[in-house]
Amino acid sequence: MSRITTRDLKAMKRRGEKIVMLTAYDYSMARILDEAGVHVLLVGDSLGMVMLGYESTIPVTMEEMLHHVKAVVRGSRRAHVVADMPFMSYQISPEDALRNAARFLKEGGAQSVKLEGGEEVAETVRRLTQVGIPVMGHLGLTPQSIHQLGGYHVRGKTKEQAAKLIRDALALEEAGAYAIVLESVPAPLARAITERVRIPTIGIGAGPWCDGQVQVLQDILGLYPDFVPRHAKQYLRLGELTRQAVAQYAAEVQEGSFPGPEHSHSMDEKVLEEVLALAGS
Repeated sequence: MSRITTRDLKAMKRRGEKIVMLTAYDYSMARILDEAGVHVLLVGDSLGMVMLGYESTIPVTMEEMLHHVKAVVRGSRRAHVVADMPFMSYQISPEDALRNAARFLKEGGAQSVKLEGGEEVAETVRRLTQVGIPVMGHLGLTPQSIHQLGGYHVRGKTKEQAAKLIRDALALEEAGAYAIVLESVPAPLARAITERVRIPTIGIGAGPWCDGQVQVLQDILGLYPDFVPRHAKQYLRLGELTRQAVAQYAAEVQEGSFPGPEHSHSMDEKVLEEVLALAGS
């Protein structure tokens, strides 16, 4: 089974088919999501918060990202795997961005990379795509700029912000990006951007008119207890179910009811008697 390509994703936009995208950070969950038919698996730098316990995405390193990208690639067969480029892995220079992005494809096995920013990173996007590295853009709320933005706020409500987001989207498309994530952008603005670019838009807190949707897996499964964003719908409270299961396991171990005969291995009693006899002698 061949993997979904950037060409396939662009064709889905032309046909009006919605793109399903979720974050994934490990082998077992990547395998489940892949088998469920998710089109794109994003190994997001959000792993810094939901997997590693950082307060933001900023501390995440290239080595940490590569570790998780490799696991997701091994766990998937059909989904397109996108590697998030962490903070300061592409901002210093286009050459630095080339070196790090190439590692995600060569060492990690990812099919594309994602980076944040618009017009200011357009030249970097151009350099990457010119050497054959597919790039997904990311506009709106950009978590790596959270200190500059002053918090996790909706972007694009003012005339100036909205105009810049449209310019940014067009600049990314012109530079060769194959898709753009729109995060925490007013739905009408996200719709306007979607209609103005020929490449797919993937919304997260950007309304229903984007070409696809992405969510952090821990948010929709109820696995991240610290914060549930407004844009996330909890389809399952897996964290609570896990706590209940572990509490039951602990109780059964302590009372001696687990493991039972069905969880244990037997052996020929005569063999055991002979072994004990030899051991005793």
